[in-house]
Amino acid sequence: MVQDAFSNNPIPRVDDRPLWDVVFAIYGYPALLLAHRLKIFPLLADGPLALADICNALDIKQRPAEAILTVATSLGFLSLQEGRYSLTAVTEEYLLETSPNYFGFFWDMMIDNYQVSSFPTLEKAILTDSPQVYGGGDIFKSHEEQIELLHRFTRGMHSISITSAFVWPEVMDFSQHRVMLDVAGGSAAHSIGAASKLPNLKVIFLDFPQVCEIAQEYINQYGLQERIKTQAINIWSDHWPTADLHFFSDVYHHWMPEKSHFLTAKSFNSLESGGHIVIHEMLYNDQKTGPFASAAFSMIMMGWTEGKQYSGLELSTMLKEIGFEDIQIHKAFGYYSIVVGRKP
Repeated sequence: MVQDAFSNNPIPRVDDRPLWDVVFAIYGYPALLLAHRLKIFPLLADGPLALADICNALDIKQRPAEAILTVATSLGFLSLQEGRYSLTAVTEEYLLETSPNYFGFFWDMMIDNYQVSSFPTLEKAILTDSPQVYGGGDIFKSHEEQIELLHRFTRGMHSISITSAFVWPEVMDFSQHRVMLDVAGGSAAHSIGAASKLPNLKVIFLDFPQVCEIAQEYINQYGLQERIKTQAINIWSDHWPTADLHFFSDVYHHWMPEKSHFLTAKSFNSLESGGHIVIHEMLYNDQKTGPFASAAFSMIMMGWTEGKQYSGLELSTMLKEIGFEDIQIHKAFGYYSIVVGRKP
């Protein structure tokens, strides 16, 4: 009887590729981190190489090398022509340290903290609703107490911020603004981008003292010491300087709505009349059915902070509740968008 029941089992309405995709992502995507750690990309910066040449240069066997190289090729980081591997445009732009858009420091940070993305750690983060990086606790307190952690974190943040920092200032017309606060600005990447693209803008970078010291190094590299000034403050308890533009990048997603609401209200109260708030984040769609990148970013936040990603609707509603008007949402760079509101 059981045999007859199974013999009549209908073919599933859909195939099983989405389930395999989960399995393949767990094993496949780390191959890119391994390629980065093995320095395959800088090896190919001088020109295409055959598999045997790559194996010799890296002192690894053909089987593992071929597996890693094939993943990198399938995902568009390498190309294979006439038996030789070469870099693609995305790799040249983001995975060679000589590029101003170098993303690799963020990958280094992911490798250094890979245990945070392990199943047991994410399960604990979900069940306890608390971050697990650095063994749990407050990530920002850890950075204050351990300067080397702060340096690595800030370097990673800079590598994912510097390219988009030069894009958002031109998404809208911000030329009328005179002074911008870069609130909790990390490496000052967005201060640098704004000052570079808006020549009449002065920028005040706000963060903890240790962060300001690191940010100053990046500001000096771009020769913008006269245009960007750092100010060491606690953004929660200290008074903010006068400005007509407030910028927040990847700040709101560190916090749950109560704290994000507090920052929004503090921004509104300290902005000049006619000034704007700009929130730079990877947004959920309004229905919270995706996109996958924003949902996955929320999973990163599960491991690292107490926060989550927001939808454009959630942030717009928050701004309206505080009193902001003329709220706009614009695509910026890559997965990022900006939510902009004006203080009447």
